Amino acid sequence: MLFYKAQNVVGLDIGTNSVKLVELDRTKNTFRLKNIGIAKLPRDTIVNGTIIHAELLEQTIKTLFSEYKIKNKNVAISISGHPVIIKKITTDLMPEDELENTLPFEAEQYIPFALDEVNLDFQILGPCEDKENKMNVMLVAAKRAMISDYVSVLQSAGLKAVIVDIDVFALENMFISNYSPEQNITVALVDMGASVTNINIVKNGVSQFTRDIFMGGNQITEEIQRQLSINYEDAEALKCGEQIAGINQDLLKEIIERASSTITNEIQRSLDFYISSTYGEISQVYLSGGGSRTSGFREIFTKRVTVPLEYTNPFHAITYDENMFDAEYIKDLSPFAAIGVGLALRSMGD
Repeated sequence: MLFYKAQNVVGLDIGTNSVKLVELDRTKNTFRLKNIGIAKLPRDTIVNGTIIHAELLEQTIKTLFSEYKIKNKNVAISISGHPVIIKKITTDLMPEDELENTLPFEAEQYIPFALDEVNLDFQILGPCEDKENKMNVMLVAAKRAMISDYVSVLQSAGLKAVIVDIDVFALENMFISNYSPEQNITVALVDMGASVTNINIVKNGVSQFTRDIFMGGNQITEEIQRQLSINYEDAEALKCGEQIAGINQDLLKEIIERASSTITNEIQRSLDFYISSTYGEISQVYLSGGGSRTSGFREIFTKRVTVPLEYTNPFHAITYDENMFDAEYIKDLSPFAAIGVGLALRSMGD
């Protein structure tokens, strides 16, 4: 049992505004929450996925691990954004080891970077339904320099990045482990972070379409700040529903609706693209991410997006000790925890 536990990893979701930590205990196929925490990052520590101030990120991570007395030094992280390319491609039917050898030649036509600048990976999705002797493959490429920067910060913090995942796939992992969607039902997983909104459309437990929208909660905060001529911290508080004396609530609501609508319109555009290119239907949107906590966002979303909405519960099938974790605390952290849970569900060598 000790050997089995040693395979666990700590999920560390490093975002633009904060670092989220999730640690799970597993017994066979059940999971129990061991630790969860969130720490704000100083502004501009990370900009568009690029680490600007490595020492600030390192200190934030060290403080989190110290505060929650985390002994496991093996972590799983994830990345997204411009340095990550995800393509669903079609190749000849072949065994996995053969595909591994031919992948660089296949990838060249899909990757806009020099191949010696990226790490390549793939997942065979299965045979093509409409093409004989062909199979669908999910191809992933990520800039080595970006991965190296994150791994280096973790090393400086005394940790080891044993898994580097992609945000949309960590989101999918969280969903598959927590929910049991019906066969042939297609759902859209949407995680609205501070600067990026990740979309992963999943059918039968397999990713069909992914997209990163380079908009998130920060756009709403910055619009409030600009329109009301207030500081960033007050704008952030107003976005999340806090009251500040002297603020015109009608004007605030109008600003939030306008900024949120820009994001929700982009989400709808992505769903429309998938529906029109596959002639399929999407039954449900599962929404997560700190940006989804924006005051009145549910109403704005349901007004703009035609697919039914449900807020994701990343602890839907994960138990926790109610003497250790207050139910309200877990509820408050749930929007932030989806990707961190997806990472913590991974294990070394899986």
